[in-house]
Amino acid sequence: MSIPLLRDHPEISRLYEYIRPYVGRLIFAMVCMVIVAFATAFSAYLVKPVLDDIFLNKDAVKLMILPIVVVALYLVKGGAMYGQRYIMAYIGQRIVANIRRDMYYRLQDMDLSYFFKNSTGTILSRLINDVNLLRGAVSGAVTSLLRDFFTIVGLIFVVFYRNWQLACVAMLILPIAVYPIVMFGRKFFKFSTRSQETIGDLSMLIHEAMTGIRIVKAFGMENYEKERFNEENERLFRIYMRIQKVRALSSPVMETLGGLGIAAIIWIGGFQVLKGHATPGTFFSFMTALFMLYQPIKKINKSNSVVQEGLSAARRIFDVMDTRNEIVDTPDAVEFPREWKTLEFEHVTFAYEKEIILQDINFTVKRGEVVAFVGKSGSGKTTMLNLIPRFHDVTGGRITFDGRDIRDFKIRSLRAQIAMVTQEVVLFNDTVRNNIAYGNQHVSMDEIVQASELANAQDFIMSLPQGYDTVIGEKGIKISGGERQRISIARAILKNAPLLILDEATSSLDAEAEVEVQEGLNNLMENRTVLLVAHRLSTVVGADRIYVLDQGRIVEVGTHESLLRAGGAYRQLFDLQVRNGILQETPA
Repeated sequence: MSIPLLRDHPEISRLYEYIRPYVGRLIFAMVCMVIVAFATAFSAYLVKPVLDDIFLNKDAVKLMILPIVVVALYLVKGGAMYGQRYIMAYIGQRIVANIRRDMYYRLQDMDLSYFFKNSTGTILSRLINDVNLLRGAVSGAVTSLLRDFFTIVGLIFVVFYRNWQLACVAMLILPIAVYPIVMFGRKFFKFSTRSQETIGDLSMLIHEAMTGIRIVKAFGMENYEKERFNEENERLFRIYMRIQKVRALSSPVMETLGGLGIAAIIWIGGFQVLKGHATPGTFFSFMTALFMLYQPIKKINKSNSVVQEGLSAARRIFDVMDTRNEIVDTPDAVEFPREWKTLEFEHVTFAYEKEIILQDINFTVKRGEVVAFVGKSGSGKTTMLNLIPRFHDVTGGRITFDGRDIRDFKIRSLRAQIAMVTQEVVLFNDTVRNNIAYGNQHVSMDEIVQASELANAQDFIMSLPQGYDTVIGEKGIKISGGERQRISIARAILKNAPLLILDEATSSLDAEAEVEVQEGLNNLMENRTVLLVAHRLSTVVGADRIYVLDQGRIVEVGTHESLLRAGGAYRQLFDLQVRNGILQETPA
């Protein structure tokens, strides 16, 4: 008997690739299953000698032998059952662990665009919930299906051996019983897919609400978030109830079909016994085997629902793993040179989902220069700098180092030469030491301390309860914004990359914290090529060159003094910040 609908699911062949390394263990487990099935079938076979030889013929020898046979039979069955359950659990858990590992590895290698298109909640749902559903299917349901299949084969042999006429009548019911298994399986697959999608949406809502809880409370949006959650929660409830409706209906249908078959067997078999064509022992041995045969068929229907949920989860998992990266190394990519002289943007254009963000960007940066980019929010400054480490690829033009397109370099070697400090500091729920050494785990403690001192972070780190061994919480929540930024600066100093990108590194800090962080930034910028995005113009005054962006285009370029004298867009930004008290007037 085949597992319904498996041939309609291409993910089965993918799962087989994960099963292949454990074929030897699988064969051993299947041998154990055959032993269990044989023991189950043989226990039904023993009903006839027990009834006919002991109770009807009063055979004393059989009375001494058969109990010993039964004990030995169940000892063998118990040992085989332990073996198949343990081995199948090992195979199932190992396969799922490997899939979870491969999925996480694939997520780590994804382009940033994938994470822009998919919420954190959806990704977590696939990595956790879908993998758990697959685990239930592989380690539990598949084991049950295989064991029940072998049991059915053994019991069918017994029923045909005992009474082939009655067996033929019973087998007429079997094809009818297969149809609801197939039908219910399709329903389970359909509703399970919907439920997993809804769980992803629900996870996204929870993640957004929890990470943004301060904003929720600040704007008094608790009731709004409750309503959003309740709407998705109710939708998931309705889908689950559809699943339960199908699951609840499957058992009565199978029970009814089984009852019809048993009634027919009792009626026909009863006539055979009354007419002397069969002994009571033969009939009850047949009936025992038939009753035992019905149970695994019923279990297959139940296991099939779990398998369909697992297949639905597998499809979603493999969809993630099959997502192609848009940013990849070319076959002839070379290592990025440590020594270079010029970085150049040549007629660079960038569009995201048909929306043009940057248009015809041209500029040149020489090694050792400090170049700043300013402009209104949304003018494309950050996007432009994100093109250099190839977080995105240009849609027109090219970016070059010494005349060579950055797409000719290996991505990892290119990014190894770039350090970044951004407005949004990313820290991990780990120690200060490990956060500073992130990306360079083999550095010495002396190097970490030296980087901290240059970042102006040593004093506050030593005031923490465990110093460098203090765990700073998720996103560094246990320390202040200025302290978080200084740790990120120490991390960038330790990387010691020749090209430094500073993206609004101090814009979210108060005046006192900005002074402390700026000292660390000045140390970081020393002897490096620096590309600086800034909102506060006071931080770009000393730049060798300032580019002013507006609506994705460079509209002005010059030094601070020359741009003030020009009286254009830069002057307007400067005057606006003077009026708002962000900076003080300086002579042009």
